[in-house]
Parts: sequence; structure tokens; C-alpha cells
Amino acid sequence: MLARFFHAWERRLVSVSKDRVVRPFEWGQEWIPHSNQYTNTSPQDAIETWSSRALEDSSRFFGFVPTTDYSLDNGAHLTFPSAIKTPHQENNLVHAHYFPAAPLLNHSEKTSRAVIVLPQWNADPDGHVGLCHLLSRFGMSALRLSLPYHDERMPTELTRADYIVSANVARTLQVCRQAVIDTRLAAAWLHKRGYTKIGILGTSLGSCLALITAAHEPLIKTAALNHISPYFADVIWKGLSTSHIRKSLEGQIELDVLRRLWMPISPASYLDRIKNKRILLVYAKYDLTFPVELSQQLIREFNQREIPHKVGVLPCGHYSTGVAPFKWLDAWFLIRFLTSNL
Repeated sequence: MLARFFHAWERRLVSVSKDRVVRPFEWGQEWIPHSNQYTNTSPQDAIETWSSRALEDSSRFFGFVPTTDYSLDNGAHLTFPSAIKTPHQENNLVHAHYFPAAPLLNHSEKTSRAVIVLPQWNADPDGHVGLCHLLSRFGMSALRLSLPYHDERMPTELTRADYIVSANVARTLQVCRQAVIDTRLAAAWLHKRGYTKIGILGTSLGSCLALITAAHEPLIKTAALNHISPYFADVIWKGLSTSHIRKSLEGQIELDVLRRLWMPISPASYLDRIKNKRILLVYAKYDLTFPVELSQQLIREFNQREIPHKVGVLPCGHYSTGVAPFKWLDAWFLIRFLTSNL
């Protein structure tokens, strides 16, 4: 009975959004760096080759050239150039909002801690701001990063952040890669400001990107992952809020092929790289967007690989996580873990 109640509620919450667009399926070969090297192969083969190389050397795939071109306006709005250039100028400047733990007067045990916050897909500009204030009040500075094609980074042609998750296969790979590299650059900025204990908190899409970042960024010691899955493709294929994307994919590509092509942006690819991190895994018992069986599969993988972790289970669905009282329980899981492990 509870499952029926929450599933019906989730469907109502999803239906509020009326601007989901069923865009055409595209391989997006032009989004592959140096794509002219693949002119004699099919688009699928080109992406297959690029994806395989990314997995073979993910440190290089998510690598970056450090920058000093950071700007902090009014002590709160951080901007810096993205290491990956896309065709949309707005998206090539990273925006983040900084919430210092008050007062930041010395390098005490508390004020040496900072958390990078990655909100969910299509979060509005105020998404997770309340959580950032909470982190600050608990002695941890917070840096809320706008994901690619979100907030100030969204070109005028869009009303949703369709270019980071879509039926364009290579673009999704490249833009999620951009998000991970942007986050690593943000971690470097925090380190330069004297933060010695840096964690990351990600929700939904942000959770996936947070785990990949933690796997590749030595500065990040702790990750709180809110709504989880081992595979990027399976969430898109099976999730409630991405059913419009599946409509574009079906008949054009099979799930097993898509899963293989998107393995560079799937958490399952990097579990052996996070064994020395402190990890919290949170999932919702009645989630239709990150289907529960996927969340539980990731937890089984952690157990089988003997990766230390904590688990939090929310008695609600994906979208209802943002509604009281469940949002308070979720915040309690996240804040308690970070205060204890960072």
C-alpha cells in the first residue's frame, strides 16, 4: 500500500514539469575531441573507440591543466573557465556559490573543512542552497557548483539542461566529463584557500558525477552520495523522469550497447579507486527515477568489493525526497555523515 501511495505521488510530482522535449536520437560524433581521426569509421564505432580509451586511461580522460583564473565576486560568487570548451559560450564559464563557515578566522579543525555540492539534474538556481547554509552552520564551508548547461550556463535556446543528459550519445559523455573536470578545478580552488579536508556531496546526477570526481581527485577524502546507481545508461532507460529520452533511444540503440558506451560516466567503472575514501550511500525506498534495484545493486558491489561505506535509506521516493519531512531526514543523513567523517 505504501509503495502504491509513493509511486502515485512520484508520478504526480514528475507531471508538474511540462517542458520535457523528445529530441531526436543522435550519435553526436562531432562532440568527440579530434573527431576527424574517426572519419573512416561509423559513428557508433568512433564512440566505442573513444569510450574504450577513456576507460583504459580515465586519469587522462578526467585530467586537466590547472588554472589561476579564478574570480570571487562579493566573497560569494566564484567563476572560472571550464577546461573543456563547448559550442556554447555561456557553458564555458563555471559558476559556483561559496558559503564560508562563519567565522573563517583561522585554520581550526572546523574551518579547515569544505564540501563541494553538486545538485540534481535541472536543479533551479536555489537548489541545495539551504543545505549549503546548513553545512556552513555545522562548521563546513560549502561550494555549490552549477553543473554544465544549468543556471547561468544555460544558453537561451534551452529551458531545461537537455545537453548534459540526452539521446545525443557523445555529447552526454563529453558534457558529463566536463562536469567532473569542473569539479576537480573547484577542489583545487578550495585547496588554494587553505582547506585541508575537502568532501563532496552529490544528488541524483550530481551523485554520479561526485563519485567519479572522488575517484579521480586526491584532494577529496569523503563523498556523500544521494540517490545512487552503478550505471548511467540504466537510469536513463528505466527511470521515470527520463522516459522522454528513452523514447528517442528506443529503436536506435540497445540498452547493453548504450551501457557500454556510457561506462566512462558510470560509477561502477571506478569502485576500486574509492576504497580509501569515506563513502555514504543514500537511496529512497520507493524511487522510480533511480530504480531501487539499481541502488541496491551498487550497495552489493560495495559489499562484495569490501569497500567501507555507510548506507541511509529514505522511506519515500525520488522527488518526494525534496518534500518535508523527508528532506529533513535526508539532510540529517548527509550532515551527520559529513560532520563525522570530514
